[in-house]
Amino acid sequence: MRKIVLVAVNAKYIHSNLAVYSLKAYADARLRRRKSPASGTVEIEIGEYTINQQPDGIMEDIYKRRPDLLCFSCYIWNIRMIRELLPELGKVLPDTEIWLGGPEVSYDPVRLLEQLPQVTGIMKGEGEETFAVLAERKTDPGADLADVEGITWRDSLGQIQDHPWRQPLDLDEIPFVYQDMTDFRHRIVYYESSRGCPFSCSYCLSSIDKRIRFRSLQLVKKELQFFLDAGTGQVKFVDRTFNCRHDHALEIWKYISSHDNGVTNFHFEISADLLNGEELALIRSMRPGLIQLEIGVQSTNPETIKEIRRTMDLGRLEENVKRLREGRNVHQHLDLIAGLPQEDLESFSRSFDRVYALRPDQLQLGFLKVLKGSRMETMKEAYGLLCRDIPPYEVLSTRWLSYGDTLILKGVEEMTELYYNSGQFRTALELLERREPSPFALYRRLADFYEKRALDQMQHARAVRYEILLDFAGENWPEDAEEMRERLIFDYYLRENAKSRPAFAGESRADSRWVRSFYETEAREHRYLTGCGGMDKNQLRRMTHLEFFPLKGEYVLFDYRERDPLTNDGRGIHIAIEK
Repeated sequence: MRKIVLVAVNAKYIHSNLAVYSLKAYADARLRRRKSPASGTVEIEIGEYTINQQPDGIMEDIYKRRPDLLCFSCYIWNIRMIRELLPELGKVLPDTEIWLGGPEVSYDPVRLLEQLPQVTGIMKGEGEETFAVLAERKTDPGADLADVEGITWRDSLGQIQDHPWRQPLDLDEIPFVYQDMTDFRHRIVYYESSRGCPFSCSYCLSSIDKRIRFRSLQLVKKELQFFLDAGTGQVKFVDRTFNCRHDHALEIWKYISSHDNGVTNFHFEISADLLNGEELALIRSMRPGLIQLEIGVQSTNPETIKEIRRTMDLGRLEENVKRLREGRNVHQHLDLIAGLPQEDLESFSRSFDRVYALRPDQLQLGFLKVLKGSRMETMKEAYGLLCRDIPPYEVLSTRWLSYGDTLILKGVEEMTELYYNSGQFRTALELLERREPSPFALYRRLADFYEKRALDQMQHARAVRYEILLDFAGENWPEDAEEMRERLIFDYYLRENAKSRPAFAGESRADSRWVRSFYETEAREHRYLTGCGGMDKNQLRRMTHLEFFPLKGEYVLFDYRERDPLTNDGRGIHIAIEK
């Protein structure tokens, strides 16, 4: 029995690697279908690890598996660790053949084999058929691979042979990779219903594969029902532009909507400007939290959009994002990329402000990664583009953006992540936004505040971030200090059912007698807390918080029983004080 181990080194434990599961499922099915002699002599295992583990621990586990063939799935987030492991694995497993695959090694395989003497070969591009052939051939240690497409490898004389890429598969030929969901109970489950992308964005590898292939809807529906029946928490579609074909997207969304189990959430990466009226109406009718949408804007600068060969109707994108937001039932995640050609600091600030005005649930400010094989890589000299030599090859500067400007954007990114994307400071930010000429200016000033006080050099507990924002407002707009404190208190208790009072909130201004009387009355009459029959005043107090806001002269009752599925906020009920 020859053992093959497929290794995935994920960015986090909650992630899984769809590629290795797909390779194993396809190879197992192929060997069984062909009744190959290899079907009873090959055992394929999956080993999943994370980049946060110690390399020694990963190496020990791989060694104990004693593989005859070891295959690594390589991406920008794990290639450094894999390259660290390879020399050591070559020492402790000298008789094991090592192969690599994935986007990080597919586009310069000859150079990589020259650099990595421990590696026998590289599988290029789509790997299911290539790996299956390799698994079958490797039942014979001396098997010839001269006719195998999709590989670059060392022959018996040690010469590097670079074979043509393999033609892509019909997606229906790939078996469904999930059978037992036990191992995925607390992890994100990835699924694909299509491969390829119709667009030509110069920074993206998906633009290389123009042959868009779709899994048949009959199979997709059957497989989605498997997730629904299993009560899977989240299914993340990896389709690069899920809605590039309307009938395909609409049928899947209809199925998800009509078979909703009330638990499972589905994530899609879409082009919002492609949404039509029927799709918008269907999405707005869905249960809040049933789906979430990731929408790449990347830039609002027309010159940048043209230069990166991106197809986008920005006006329609904005209109559709606004229409979806009106429904308050879909989490929208909008992306920008810093470091694109024709985009300087001023231009990017305008892109940031325009996307911010759409009020997405999350605004991701990412930085250009110059991927091997992309058109962006071939244009580095023309753009004066400097990027890191080590993965993820992130931009340092361009003709339009200095390294100093990049650092400014790094600060804005961090503040956006901490204060906007956390969703924990909504009403406080509304006040600050009125004090600055633009959202970008606000987050830039906040980043400067962090740097000046060396706050960016340490991690802060959640309550401390409220204190920092209060100090920031007090230093710049002292006249707003008390209003800012009240807004922060409101934001804090809207999310947090905390029974110990945070330091920034100061002493409670609530009248203890009034509060006691309120809960005694509420336990009898249930004027504000419905569905609480039989609960006494102490039980009501434990599941709520009552706060007095002097500037408004009102109490707010925070009810945490039914949180907003999009924001996780409780419900704030304003209580009129009878005079």
